[in-house]
Amino acid sequence: MVKAYRPTSLDEALDILDKEPLYILAGGTDLMVKKRRWTGITPSFDKNVLFVSDINELNKIEVNDKYIIIGCAATCTEISEDTSLPYYIRDVFRNMASPGIRNLATIGGNIGNSSPAGDSLPILYAMDAELVLAEKNSRRIVPIIDFITGPGKNIRKDNEIIKEIRIPKVNYNKIMIKKVGTRLSTALSKLSFAGLAVLENNKITDFRASFGAVGPKIVRNIESERKVIDLINNNFNEESIRKLYSCLITPIDDQRSTAAYRKETSLRLLLEFVRTLREGK
Repeated sequence: MVKAYRPTSLDEALDILDKEPLYILAGGTDLMVKKRRWTGITPSFDKNVLFVSDINELNKIEVNDKYIIIGCAATCTEISEDTSLPYYIRDVFRNMASPGIRNLATIGGNIGNSSPAGDSLPILYAMDAELVLAEKNSRRIVPIIDFITGPGKNIRKDNEIIKEIRIPKVNYNKIMIKKVGTRLSTALSKLSFAGLAVLENNKITDFRASFGAVGPKIVRNIESERKVIDLINNNFNEESIRKLYSCLITPIDDQRSTAAYRKETSLRLLLEFVRTLREGK
C-alpha cells in the first residue's frame, strides 16, 4: 500500500523527504501518465508520494529589482495570468497543453520531468534561469542548463525539492518565441524556439537562442551566441550563422515529426529572428 504525505510547510516536506525517497507530486500531469496502467486501474507507484501543492512557499510568484522568482508549484495558469511577469513568459505558459492541464501542471514539474520537448524549457534556458534546490539543512543554486543531463534525467538528489526558479531580469527589446506543433497548445511540440536580444544604439549587445525537441536536451550554446552578435553587428553572413547551429541541432525521427523537418525548421526560425535584428538596426 502506497502512503501519501501532504505537508503544509516546506520544512515539514523536507523533513519527510530526508527520511525516505518519495515521488514529489504537485499537479501530477506528467507523473500520473508515466505511472498509468489499464483504464480504470489506479496508477502504479513503487514509492510513497509527497504532495506539495498545499505549501504556500512553493506557490509564490515575485518580481524584484534583480530577479523574477517563481515557486516550483506555481501552475501554468497562475503564471500565464500574472501580469507582473513579462508577456513572453506568460505566453509560453498560456500555450501549454489544454486549460484543464494548465490548471494543474506546474513549472517545477515541467522542469523536473526534464523532457527536451518541455514547453517551458527553451525560454528558461534562454533567460539563464537558476533553480534553488532545497534539502533539510541546506540550499544550492544550479543553472538550469546544468540541471538537466538528458531526456528525463537531472541532478536533483532524492532528498531535494526544486524550491523555486530564479530568472535574472534583463530588458530584452527583441523577442521571438515559436512553438511548432500539430496544434498551438494541445499537442506536444515538434520543436520550439526562443530568441531574445537587446538592441542598444544600433548595436546588438545581447543575443540568446535556444531550441526544444531537437536534441537530448534543450540546445543553447553561449559561444555561438557571441559569434552571432559579431556577425550581426559587423560582417553579416547568414550562411555562417546557419553553420554555427547546424552542428548543434541533432533531432531524431519520431511519431511527431522527422529529423530533417525539425532541423530545417529550427534553422529557418533562427535566421528569421536574426534578420529582424539586422533590419531593426
